[in-house]
This record gives sequence, C-alpha cells and structure tokens, in this order.
Amino acid sequence: MIEKIEHNSTLLAIIIRANYKSDGIAFFTPGDFSQQLGYMNRNKGYIIEPHIHRIVERKVTLTQEVLYIKTGKVLINFYDDDQKYLEHRILEKGDVILLANGGHGFEMLEDTEMIEIKQGPYIGDEDKVRFKVD
Repeated sequence: MIEKIEHNSTLLAIIIRANYKSDGIAFFTPGDFSQQLGYMNRNKGYIIEPHIHRIVERKVTLTQEVLYIKTGKVLINFYDDDQKYLEHRILEKGDVILLANGGHGFEMLEDTEMIEIKQGPYIGDEDKVRFKVD
C-alpha cells in the first residue's frame, strides 16, 4: 500500500508499506523533488544496463529524508510549518517513508533500527529548527 499524507495541498510524506507489491517500476515523487522515491520489481535475469551518473549541479533548498524501518515500530507525528500538530502514523518493520515537507517527530514504540537517507552535506544545527510540543 502507498499512502500520501497531505496538508493544505502540500505533500508532507509518502509511506510505502512493507507489503506493497507491484509489477515493473514506479516513482512516487514529483520530478522536481530533491529526493526521488521509487520502487522496482524485476524478474530474475532482468538487466539494468551499466551506467554512470553525470555531474549535474543542483540546488537543494529543502532537506527531504527517507527512512527505512529495519526493525521495530515507530510513531511519527506530523506538523505544519507553524509547528502545529496535524496527525500521526505508525510505521513497522519493512516500511519506508519519505518526509517531504512540514515538521515531524518520532517516538520509538519498540526497540527500533532505522536507516536514514537524505541529501548532504549536513550542516548541523543550521539544517533544522527544533521545537517543543505540548
């Protein structure tokens, strides 16, 4: 299953559940996103031709992150740009999420291992604004 979380016509996140299955290839992000999220299902023997990626200068203005839940269970809270709570989702082992816009926070509901993928270079505290919630 693919779930898109939106607020005021802005895409906050895309969740690919562990049980998602489809034939071929599909990308779930718009072409202008700085982080592209796709899925491939190819049969044995299918060949992706060897290739290299060209050096192309890109301007990244917003960090978007992808999380893969390797083990455990995590609650993800979503916030708008004014730091107002909107809703939450629970992700489990094998789920993948792209955090595209807005704010987010996490609570581990079980011991959890996650793999995070995002653009770099990382610039520390300049990269994010932390906030408290009631």
